Amino acid sequence: MTTIPPYPQGKDLLAGKIVVVTAAAGTGIGSAVAARCLEEGASVVISDWHERRLGEKLDELATEHGDRVHAIPCDVTEESQIAELISGAVGQFGRIDVMINNAGLGGSASIVDMDDAEWNRVLDITLNGTFRATRAALRQFIAQGGGGAVVNNASVVGWRAQAEQAHYAAAKAGVMALTRCAAVDVADHGIRVNAVAPSLAMHPFLAKVTSEELLSELEQREVFGRAAQPWEVANVMVFLASEYASYLTGEVLSVSSQHP
Repeated sequence: MTTIPPYPQGKDLLAGKIVVVTAAAGTGIGSAVAARCLEEGASVVISDWHERRLGEKLDELATEHGDRVHAIPCDVTEESQIAELISGAVGQFGRIDVMINNAGLGGSASIVDMDDAEWNRVLDITLNGTFRATRAALRQFIAQGGGGAVVNNASVVGWRAQAEQAHYAAAKAGVMALTRCAAVDVADHGIRVNAVAPSLAMHPFLAKVTSEELLSELEQREVFGRAAQPWEVANVMVFLASEYASYLTGEVLSVSSQHP
């Protein structure tokens, strides 16, 4: 097992940018990418459906970053709430430059036992929610005169089969396809749409809902012998949001050390 590298210092990769992040409360990738964007000089609007955790995350981030961070509750299954998220971000900071779609829902069930409600809930949050938020952000970017970047959170299970993950895998494969097609639709506006596909990023919620046996098996598939830290995935999302990725659009970058 390789050791976890030092946490990197910010380099102002997003200086002056206005970033919106969904599902940013708690301790996962969304929270990590919100922090990384702030450390890279952006002003950030965090959102989540869980208002108490969202408020706690706002307090935590504002301690260091002050009024460069703002919070707006949002359930990505509700189009009206996404519209309020975008309009609220614009009202707070004057515009948006980056939309990071992190909201998603997993679960474990064999397809022979899965009911329609399980399937539909995972698809509605993970795929449809990403569609709704991407569409709203793209409309805002175009209204602002073009430019901007969308970064979606997909998963390697969109490419690789895993037992009891048919709903999640289908949703994440859909996020990948949505990313590629949306990128083509808005290229003439100078807007970039990309995604990351993490394999395994360890955080307390994942540890809570996943058995130790499965986590151990997944870690053994990684050539580094460990899960990624959420901030290691966030670093790649920051890169895609930044001008360093100016010629990347419609791409899905695997954030993984997984071998076949």
